[in-house]
Amino acid sequence: MNLYSHKQRWKITLLLLSLFIIGASLFVSNSMIEKISLRERGKARQWAEAIKKKGELVQLTNQIFNELREKEKQKILLIEEAQRTILSGSDLSMNQDLDFAIKIIKNNKDIPVILLNDDGSVAQQRNIALNDSANAIPSDSVLQKLAKEWKLAGRVFEIEVYRGMFMTFVYGESRELLRLKKESDAILSSFTSQLLDNSDLIPVLLIDKKTQTIEASNLLPEQLKEEVLKSTIKSLAAENTPLTLNFGSGEKILYFSDSPEVRQLIWFPYIQFSVIALIVIIGYLMFSTFRKAEQNQVWAGMAKETAHQLGTPLSSMMAWVAHLEASKTDPMVIEEMHKDLDRLEKITDRFSKIGSGAKLTDEDLMLTIGNNLDYLRARLSDKITISFSLVGEAPVIVKHNAALIEWVIENICKNAVDAMDGKGDLTIEISRESGFVHIDISDTGKGLTPKQFKTIFQPGFSTKKRGWGLGLTLVKRIIEEYHNGKVFVLKSEIDKGTVFRISIPS
Repeated sequence: MNLYSHKQRWKITLLLLSLFIIGASLFVSNSMIEKISLRERGKARQWAEAIKKKGELVQLTNQIFNELREKEKQKILLIEEAQRTILSGSDLSMNQDLDFAIKIIKNNKDIPVILLNDDGSVAQQRNIALNDSANAIPSDSVLQKLAKEWKLAGRVFEIEVYRGMFMTFVYGESRELLRLKKESDAILSSFTSQLLDNSDLIPVLLIDKKTQTIEASNLLPEQLKEEVLKSTIKSLAAENTPLTLNFGSGEKILYFSDSPEVRQLIWFPYIQFSVIALIVIIGYLMFSTFRKAEQNQVWAGMAKETAHQLGTPLSSMMAWVAHLEASKTDPMVIEEMHKDLDRLEKITDRFSKIGSGAKLTDEDLMLTIGNNLDYLRARLSDKITISFSLVGEAPVIVKHNAALIEWVIENICKNAVDAMDGKGDLTIEISRESGFVHIDISDTGKGLTPKQFKTIFQPGFSTKKRGWGLGLTLVKRIIEEYHNGKVFVLKSEIDKGTVFRISIPS
């Protein structure tokens, strides 16, 4: 019995213990995850710094490449002036330094040049090779194609040889410059590749600072859509300070975040305990349902067995009453014995209905309770004052089982009498409200504490030394399971009394 009376305390204790275990587990796991997260972020920052250094190296490479290109341009201008000196119409009697001009042109061993006649045919070419062999001489068609490409690139100037006669000088980029350009492109390509391929640890997003366009990223496509890109950038910037890089073609901004593994580790304990809690709740509900079904079977079995056990002596007592009537015994004794036998028949009928299922019929609730109170008045102390009233108009037609409702009223009234120690006022009032008929039973007894409002209906709870603690449990079962109603303590005060309310659908 103590197990039932202290069930709420056990529940609170187990709940607090579970919360403590969950809290301790989360604290330990979060501490470990925080350490892993700090280590991962350290690696991410090291990676970001390395990327920044590589970016600076790419920028330096581009700067050197541009300086070489500028020097080569100055060299071409010098060659152009030398070529003009040699080819331009001039008075040979003037002292022109032709040797110096010829020397400049001969010293050009790396910049490819083509000299075109006025009709566009190739007059001369220098430093043009289609492969690694220096002796390979390109055909005129190849030279014409190269000349056309260089003209489109703007690497061209005209020289007036004689009055009205011009030759066209076109030039390309030197082998060394092309090689450096190729290596520069390879470095930049390698950098972008490393930015993505070597960043499995963390998500990255590279954006052009000026145009705000995406240069490279390993984020999911849905994170890079135009409508969510701003929020993605904002969330990445909030996690880590973005890096500014310059590859020579303008400044780029690199955003990076924590690795997905760290994020998963952060949420894993919560998901784990949620799944465990869900399994525990489902298990508890299943076992609670099974336990309730077993209790129902026990109740039904006990009720049937009680009705069966009462049936045999009841039949015998009825035979003895008939015998006493035939022996002309005092009629008053016979009448009282008949009343008690009727009462025993009702009790047997109640147990039988609990065991086999109660049939509900539309009857006057005032009449059902009134007859029950008449029976109780004759058997209770004269010091108990019983009042019965109705708020509203009669009759109160409600679908109920009269025998079981009488049992409920009798049970609560007898408990009230015990609480008043056989002296006090017992009031029964019927009222209607929102589709329910309320039966309020109040006494002037010892009262209940708020903690007892719910535990009083549990099996085994009793304030009496010799009580079984099953009366109010039976009341709750009859009202809630057979009549789809409610029974509860409406209010109670210590040493002032208690009000029980029974609510039945009207």
